[in-house]
Amino acid sequence: MERKYKVENIRCMGCVSTVKKALEEIPGIKSAEVDLESALVTIEGDVDPSVILGTLREAGYPGSPVE
Repeated sequence: MERKYKVENIRCMGCVSTVKKALEEIPGIKSAEVDLESALVTIEGDVDPSVILGTLREAGYPGSPVE
């Protein structure tokens, strides 16, 4: 299942790397792609959205689902 999230505070490639690494450590996530320009994260996998949002928040990048 693919889900998209708008993420705050992504300002550089270091931010992209931090977000990607944090999300890919969650069991059940197959891939996480982060777009620096749009601050959108696309996640492939079957994980409860609250786990994803909690992980983003803990990493310093609060987010919200994109419908």
